[in-house]
Amino acid sequence: MVIVVRKDLKLSPGKLAAQVAHAAVNCALASKKRKPINFERWYSEGQKKVVVKVQDLAELYKVKQAAEDFGLVTSLITDAGMTELPPNTTTCLGIGPAPNAEVDRVTGHLGLM
Repeated sequence: MVIVVRKDLKLSPGKLAAQVAHAAVNCALASKKRKPINFERWYSEGQKKVVVKVQDLAELYKVKQAAEDFGLVTSLITDAGMTELPPNTTTCLGIGPAPNAEVDRVTGHLGLM
């Protein structure tokens, strides 16, 4: 599983952790329904998660479209705006779980957060 975070938001460490957790949980639940073999493999192998960054919302949407074009599970996270962000701010994107080679086709070029 890879979580793609917007660098331009300059999230605090706590906010970043919460948004990444939302994406991971959403992707895990969606994968368990839609791609149970990928979910079971990921779960039994330790639930690997990698957090990478994109510059802005436009780049986040490009990555989302590429992931969906490859048939990967995605989850776009939009903040409710109760703390440090305005309401309806899109913060990050979860992708997977799926085999490393499949996710790397979409996110392998992105730097670690």
